[in-house]
Amino acid sequence: MGVLDDFSRFLETRLEEFLQNNPHLELQALLEQLREQAEDTRKLLTTLEAQKQRQEQDLLALAQDIQRWHERIAKAQQAGRQDLAEAAQEREAGLLRQGNLLWGQMEGTRTRLSQSQALLAQIQSRQAEVQRKAEAVKTQPIPPPNRDTTGWNQGGQYSQYKRATDPLEAVFQDWELDAELERLKQDVSR
Repeated sequence: MGVLDDFSRFLETRLEEFLQNNPHLELQALLEQLREQAEDTRKLLTTLEAQKQRQEQDLLALAQDIQRWHERIAKAQQAGRQDLAEAAQEREAGLLRQGNLLWGQMEGTRTRLSQSQALLAQIQSRQAEVQRKAEAVKTQPIPPPNRDTTGWNQGGQYSQYKRATDPLEAVFQDWELDAELERLKQDVSR
């Protein structure tokens, strides 16, 4: 794995150097990363909000059950049915424990929701800051493209080429074919 780790570090170093030498591309990459983080955070917020609503509904239903059992305790005591009253009190106590647990879970969800909202605000603030920097870089004169940035700026154009119709591929195939013919001529003349 040493060679693979070395190669991975080499590629990371080259990418870092490349981005430092091309700040406009570094800002584009950072903006894309922030956009993805904001999207992930929004999805998390949606999930947490739905979870909080389910927990609130469960807590409300549990509160109604507790109230019903509380009324049953009172009815059983009025009717002199102490055995039913005690069983109902045990059930009410179990529901109260369950309610406390559910309340704690809901508070945890609210805390995570609040933290996620704060994180989204931070991401959006950072996006605005990076966007301002990107706009400032756009107003600066653009250096002439060099061999390092030519492929980067073209985006996904390479993936659109098919090997048979790629003009660069055709040039290389012709060159390689000429070299092979030359080698064969030399072999035959010997």
